[in-house]
Amino acid sequence: MPSLDLTPGSAAAPSPRSPIPFVRSSRWADLAFSAAIRTCAFSLFAIVLLLVAVLFANASLSLHSFGWSFLSRSSWDPVARSFGSLPFLFGTLLSSLLALLIAVPVSLGVAVFVLDICPAPFRTFVAYLTELLAAIPSIVYGLWGLFVLVPLMRRFAGPALVRAFGWTDLFREPNFGMSLLTASFILAIMIVPIIASVSRDLMRAVPGDQREAVLALGATRWEALRLGVLRNARLGILGTVLLGLGRALGETMAVTMVIGNHPEISANLLAPSYTLASVLANEFAEAIGHLYLSSLVEIGLILLLISVLVNGLARALVWAATRRGDGLQRRAS
Repeated sequence: MPSLDLTPGSAAAPSPRSPIPFVRSSRWADLAFSAAIRTCAFSLFAIVLLLVAVLFANASLSLHSFGWSFLSRSSWDPVARSFGSLPFLFGTLLSSLLALLIAVPVSLGVAVFVLDICPAPFRTFVAYLTELLAAIPSIVYGLWGLFVLVPLMRRFAGPALVRAFGWTDLFREPNFGMSLLTASFILAIMIVPIIASVSRDLMRAVPGDQREAVLALGATRWEALRLGVLRNARLGILGTVLLGLGRALGETMAVTMVIGNHPEISANLLAPSYTLASVLANEFAEAIGHLYLSSLVEIGLILLLISVLVNGLARALVWAATRRGDGLQRRAS
C-alpha cells in the first residue's frame, strides 16, 4: 500500500500560513454580540440612575423648602404655596390595602380552583380569562367603574352600607359614588389576575409528594391542599400579594376617574380621596410656579421609591419560595 506523504511541504497537510476566514469572522461576531448584550444590560442601570437623578434635581426646591415635613403636612394649597403629601399618602396606602383585602381571597380561590378543582377541559379557558383581565387597559377599567360601579355605589351599595355599618363612622353620608371604596374595588379587580396567575404557578411548583404525604396520614382533600400545598407556597404567595400591592400603588387612570380627587383625610370610606398617582395625572399639566412643579415632582419621587421598595421585597420573596420549591424537588428525587 502506498504511504501518505504528510511532510510540511506535501499537498495533504494544510499550510500554516493559509487564512481561516470563518474562525476570524466568528471571533469578531462573538465579541460584537457580547458587547451589545453588556450594553443592553448596563443601560438599564443607567436609565434607573438617570430617572432618580432627574427627579431629585427637579424636586430640589420642594425638598429644600419643606424637608421631611412634606410627608406629614396635610395642606395642599397652590394659591398659598403650601404643599404636603400626607392626604395623598393616606389615599394611596388605604385604597391599596382595601384592594388587597378584597382581591387576595378571590385570587387564591381562583388559583386553587384552576389548579385542583376545575375540570380539565375548562382549565385552560378559565386560566385564559384570568390572564385576559390583566391585558385590559386601565382606562377601560376606569370607564367601566365610572358608568357602572359609581352608580351602583351611589344608589344601592352605599346606602346599604350606611344603614348597616353607619354606627362605625366608616360608612356615612354624603355618598356621591366616587369614593375611596369605589377606587379600592377597581384596584381589586385589576390585581386579581396578577395574584391568581403567579399563585397558581407557585402552587404547581410544590412537589406532589407533599400532598401525597399528607393524604397518607389520613387528611381530607381540603386539608391536603391547605397543609401540603398552601403552607409550602405561603412565602411565595406573600411575595405575589406584594406584587399586586405594587401594581395597586402605581395605578393612575382608573383610580383618577372614580376616587373623587379631593385631598382629605377621612375615616369615611364613602368620601372622595386622592392618591399620589392621581394628583400627578390631574395637576401636573396645569401647575404654575416652580414650587408647585417641584412639589409634584417630589410626589413622583416618593411614589417611585415606594414602588421600588415594595416590588423589590416581593421579587425577593417569590425568588426565595421558588428556590425552596426547587430544593424540595431535588430532595424528593
